[in-house]
Amino acid sequence: MSILVNIVGLGLIALIVWWFWLYRPTAAAQSNSGAVSITVDDGVYSPSRVSVKSNQPVVLRFMRKDPSPCAAMVIFDDLNISEELPVGKPKEISLKVEKPGTYAFTCQMKMYRGELVVEG
Repeated sequence: MSILVNIVGLGLIALIVWWFWLYRPTAAAQSNSGAVSITVDDGVYSPSRVSVKSNQPVVLRFMRKDPSPCAAMVIFDDLNISEELPVGKPKEISLKVEKPGTYAFTCQMKMYRGELVVEG
């Protein structure tokens, strides 16, 4: 019995390590029209990866469907942006990023995670 408990414990540790440190978003959207809709639901941003051109204005339209407190905010640490997301109402965030790179966006607890990829 104790071997089974140890195996389950190790499996849970591996899952936690993967989720918080090894997971990379795969769903992607490109902004051709200047606007991207992102759904916040069930612990994820969908799409979780958004590609935009540098020096081009873009609007990220977040639609929060998840009522959990963790989903209440979206934070772009590297861009100094922090916005509240109301449940059931779209929240638009206008950006114009000059420097190419990958910018993470997360909830305040960093459980919801996404990437804004700015291409030169």
